[in-house]
Amino acid sequence: MSVLEAIAVLLAGLTAGTINAVIGSGTLVTFPVLLAVGYPPVVANVSNGLGLVPGSFAAVHGYRAELRGHWRPALTLVARSAAGAVLGAVLLLELPAGWFRAIVPVLIAGALVLVVLQPRVSAWVASRRPHGAPEHGRALRTGVGVTGVYGGYFGAGQGILLFALLGTALPDDLQRVNALRNLLAGTANGVSALVFVLVADVAYGAAALIAVGAVFGGVLGARIGRRLSPRTLRMVVVVVGIAAILQLVL
Repeated sequence: MSVLEAIAVLLAGLTAGTINAVIGSGTLVTFPVLLAVGYPPVVANVSNGLGLVPGSFAAVHGYRAELRGHWRPALTLVARSAAGAVLGAVLLLELPAGWFRAIVPVLIAGALVLVVLQPRVSAWVASRRPHGAPEHGRALRTGVGVTGVYGGYFGAGQGILLFALLGTALPDDLQRVNALRNLLAGTANGVSALVFVLVADVAYGAAALIAVGAVFGGVLGARIGRRLSPRTLRMVVVVVGIAAILQLVL
């Protein structure tokens, strides 16, 4: 890797860390850059996932105030995300990439519809939740587990899927939803990265450059995200989601 290529990877990590902290899909920045500097697709995917982990948890630290007092129920969802990520990592190593990626644009498009309709859908879900039923019910735990599978496999758009899922199922302020999204996405990336380190080829130099950039980006992105109004946050989600669909399709 040349000096200019290393700088490009570092800046991609910074950009991706910022985007991930705000809403996710930073992989759509770093993954193409790794491909452009010559890494094979699977090595690029694995190295990218490993490199973005520190940035995700830097963002979680930035959102720590929103998570205060909610750690116990959050850890239940973390366990589901981790279990799904292990399965997703195994699928990445065993299945053709095109098989799974074919449905990614459809998943993201569906998530964007949920994001736009989130206030009405959340109110509808809350009105039909039995009195005294836990917010983190079976359907939400299952959805988080399935999203973890996707995150462990590829990850681009995972944040949008989680935002739509959590925002619809939980009657929470969107900033707390975003904090939980960062935690779950970081968990999926971290667990899958651990699997990849043990059994797959990793470009550790590229992963380290992404990690350095992503940490600074995660801190910056958390500061930006916490200042966004719910309406603006939804607009950002939609714009990033549409860009993700276009990049994956084209």
